Amino acid sequence: MKKVINDPNRVVQEMIEGVIAAHPDKLKNIEGTTVIVRKDAPVQGKVALISGGGSGHEPAHGGYVGKGMLDAAVAGEVFTSPTPDQVYEGIKAIDGGKGVLMIIKNYTGDVMNFEMAADMAEAEGIKVAKVIVNDDVAVENSTYTTGRRGIAGTVFVHKIAGAMADKGGTLEDVEAVARKVIENVKSMGIALTPCTIPAAGKPGFEIGDDEMEIGMGIHGEPGIERTKIKTADEIAQLLMDKILPELGLAAGDKVAVMINGLGGTPLMELYILNRKVAEILAGQNVHVHKTFVGEYMTSLEMAGCSVSVLKLDDQLAELLDAETDAPAWK
Repeated sequence: MKKVINDPNRVVQEMIEGVIAAHPDKLKNIEGTTVIVRKDAPVQGKVALISGGGSGHEPAHGGYVGKGMLDAAVAGEVFTSPTPDQVYEGIKAIDGGKGVLMIIKNYTGDVMNFEMAADMAEAEGIKVAKVIVNDDVAVENSTYTTGRRGIAGTVFVHKIAGAMADKGGTLEDVEAVARKVIENVKSMGIALTPCTIPAAGKPGFEIGDDEMEIGMGIHGEPGIERTKIKTADEIAQLLMDKILPELGLAAGDKVAVMINGLGGTPLMELYILNRKVAEILAGQNVHVHKTFVGEYMTSLEMAGCSVSVLKLDDQLAELLDAETDAPAWK
C-alpha cells in the first residue's frame, strides 16, 4: 500500500484538520467530533442542511459546506457510516431555529444512524426533516442498501436545496425542492481498478487489467456485470442508455450533467467521456444548461467515473446557478 498518510487509524481526523487549515475563513470543526460546519454556524432564521457518510469520497461531503450549500457535513471512518452521536452534534451546531434538513445517501447504515440522530434532536425540540438520495440506476439492491444507492447525484441535491434555504425557504420548501431533485436526477458509473482502505492495507477487490465493472458502487460494491474494457464512447453510450429512459426526456428539455471522477481518473479521460455524453444529448435535441467535469464524489484512488443527468425546470436551473462559497463547488 502506497498512500500519503501518517497513521492509518487517524486519516479521517487528520484530513479534517487539513480541510480546516485550508479554509479557516469558511469552515470549522466541532471539537472532539468529525463534523465540519460553516464558520458562521448557526445561521439564525435559516433552514440548516446536514449531510455526510463514510470518508473516502472527498470532496464529498465536507467540500460542500458553505453559504448556499450545506451547513454541516459529518465524516464517518473510511466507507463507514458516521455514528448517531456525531450526526446529533452536527444538527445541534447548525440549528438556527427554522429546522434542519438531513440529506442522506441511501445506504442502510447512513439511513439508520441519521434517523437515530434526528430522534435525539427532536427530543430537544429541534425540527428535523430528511430526504434519501437514490440516484444510481445500476442496481436495485446492493451490499450496503435496500433499494437504489445514492451516488454523485447527491451533490446536485446539496446545491439546489442549499440555494433554496439561502433564499429563505421554509423547511417544507427546502425538503420539497430536495425531493424534486431526487426525482429528476439519475446516475451510473463504471470502475477500472479497485481501491484500498488505509486501515485494511490491501485492495477491496480484484479486477483484471483488461476488465471493467459496469455499475460498480462507490464502496466497491458489485455492479451489473464485469466485461472487457470498452472505449470512452462505448462507456458513455452504455451509461446513457441506462440513465436516459429513467428521465423520460423530450426534445427541448433542459438538463445539467455531471461527469464525476472516482479518484484515479485523469481529467483528460473525463472530458473525452463528456464529449460523447454531449453528443448523445444533442442528438435527442436536449439542451445542456451546465456541465460539471471533475471529482465530486470519489472512491479513494479508484479509477473510474460516473455520469449524472439532472432534468431541469426553471426553478431548478435558477437554484443550480445561485452563488455558493462551498470550497469544492466549481
